[in-house]
Amino acid sequence: MPGHQMAPDIRQETSTDPDDPVGVLAAEQAHLAESRAALTAMRAHAQSLSADAAGDWVSQQILQSLLDQRVAALADHPDTPLFFGRLDRAGGDDLPSTIYVGRRHVHDAGSKPLVIDWRAPVSRAFYQASPADPMGVERRRRFGYHGGALTAYEDEPLADGGDIGPSKILTEEIERPRTGPMRDIVATIQPDQDEIVRSTLAQTVCVQGAPGTGKTAVGLHRAAYLLFTHRERLARSGVMIVGPNRAFLSYISSVLPALGEVKVDQTTVAGLLGEHAAPEDPEVAAIKGDARMAAVLERALWLHIVKPEEGVVFTKGAYRHRVADYEVREIVASLRGTTRYNPGRAALAQRLAHMVLVRMEQRGESPDDRVQDAVARSKPVKQLVDAVWPKLTPEQVLHRLLSDPEFRAKAAKSDLTAEEQELLAWRKPYRSWKSAKWSAADAALLDELRDLMERTPSLGHLVVDEAQDLSEMQLRALGRRCRNGSATVLGDLAQGTTPWSTTSWQAVLEHLGQREGEVTELTLGFRVPREVLDYAARLLPSIAPGLAAPRSLRPGAGSLTVLPGGSVIEVARQALAKEGSIGVIVPDALVETVSQALAELPHAVLDPDSPDEQRLLVVPATLAKGLEYDHVIVVEPADIVAAEPRGLARLYVVLTRAVTSLTVLHDKPLPAELAA
Repeated sequence: MPGHQMAPDIRQETSTDPDDPVGVLAAEQAHLAESRAALTAMRAHAQSLSADAAGDWVSQQILQSLLDQRVAALADHPDTPLFFGRLDRAGGDDLPSTIYVGRRHVHDAGSKPLVIDWRAPVSRAFYQASPADPMGVERRRRFGYHGGALTAYEDEPLADGGDIGPSKILTEEIERPRTGPMRDIVATIQPDQDEIVRSTLAQTVCVQGAPGTGKTAVGLHRAAYLLFTHRERLARSGVMIVGPNRAFLSYISSVLPALGEVKVDQTTVAGLLGEHAAPEDPEVAAIKGDARMAAVLERALWLHIVKPEEGVVFTKGAYRHRVADYEVREIVASLRGTTRYNPGRAALAQRLAHMVLVRMEQRGESPDDRVQDAVARSKPVKQLVDAVWPKLTPEQVLHRLLSDPEFRAKAAKSDLTAEEQELLAWRKPYRSWKSAKWSAADAALLDELRDLMERTPSLGHLVVDEAQDLSEMQLRALGRRCRNGSATVLGDLAQGTTPWSTTSWQAVLEHLGQREGEVTELTLGFRVPREVLDYAARLLPSIAPGLAAPRSLRPGAGSLTVLPGGSVIEVARQALAKEGSIGVIVPDALVETVSQALAELPHAVLDPDSPDEQRLLVVPATLAKGLEYDHVIVVEPADIVAAEPRGLARLYVVLTRAVTSLTVLHDKPLPAELAA
């Protein structure tokens, strides 16, 4: 069994005798102090480097940016353990017999490694080694910390076989109350999570994760692992995190920087596609989000090309060089649909100019490429191109589609029913595309049109969280961002709350353009107490009957309280007397009422665009997804359910935000599923 050694009264001995825990702990503290000093020296060295020797100004700017990133990545976080584990290996290879595993690589002045990055291949044994397969490790040591100070250690002998039992330090770290943003989980990654984190860059992975299984953390740590393993490639192509809202991004914002990764873009779907927020009926938004719209939009764009009725006459000196109308039609037909719209338009001008040059050569002239470019820019050619292949914006095309019934019918053909076509029509059309106000669903349509006109650049890797809530057209938009790369797709089918929420991860991968992606499932929870999770799971037969009920490693006896007619301010006071964060999750319509009821207590209302770090937060139910609080107080579940078509799924989300205690307050009868 592992020994959990605590030594609050530390002496200065540096004994490594396992029978002298005080001496062992002192030796480990000395190694921590040495490692911190070495990290400080590494950062000072990086700060001393100059970009002046890079030569030209552009190279200097690029090098200075890289140096700034290096300095930021080497920042020490005094409240964060620099290393959290140690491996004592059997030897027999070129690797050190003792390896300290931490958040980043640290070496001394002689380049001797003091801490090995958790992402390095040799560190895998810290997460995967077991008595059944020790992976060359004789002993794994876990460290306990308070703030940044090492306070305890725990040894797990792996070479002798047998059962090492649960780790107390690991359990305490998982259950530790938390305030503020999400922390990294490098010290607590479990073997099944580690397998996902270390998946190859070429492999797209889709993670179906029950509440509390750490799917978001796994996605973020996979991004960090890939950046470490494929640094140069991903530095060129980029990595992006896409979350459901800004409150969620704020919550996860400190994870990657704590791991030394400071150059990863984090955004929302709206931030990526355009911040459009015109109100829209959910039924209309659902049609616009359907993948059938892709074919409709493609037709709508190409319908703007008209059949050429005239040729081109280019005059140079005394000669008139003519390209006949049938030749123009042949050029347009060869280009139409075989290229993106804007490159096709440019190619049409060049092809016409080339035909003119052929006529010049037939008259004995010797024109060069400069002449062809001049002809392509000439008035006769430009006039014909504008008439046949007009210059367009995505907004012009979508405006015409939503405001012109005849044009919409031609574009829709049989892909949309007459009723669906009518629903797409603006009730009160905007006078022009410039004055139009677009909805969130329109943003994905505009992005589809934009890609039909000009190819969207691809990233090296994309992490998408809460993917179950994205429409098919939104998924297509995200898929374009990783068409030459890979993705980590995270979500929970049971937490789908939009009218277009998916019921199949294979369908999600197909719309992303990642059909070969691997779907894996995390069902074992570490954060949400079992008593709370079992209570929430009563809703699963109604919202996701195909999913297995999640399991939790934490019994959580006494973590659930259901109070008919309870006082929210009294329950909040009781929670404030305990350690940890508190989320009062309420129906959106009751946010102001509950905030007023809590007026005597310091608190804030969570806003999607400006998250607050108050310990006590009133959280609208629609913003709770992806967040967690030590103590959760849920107000009026019946109103949460009644507020939207997938209200039971929303309630499932709300009930699974607690990591220590859940209190349910209600005056109205609970939903029948919970009363069972």
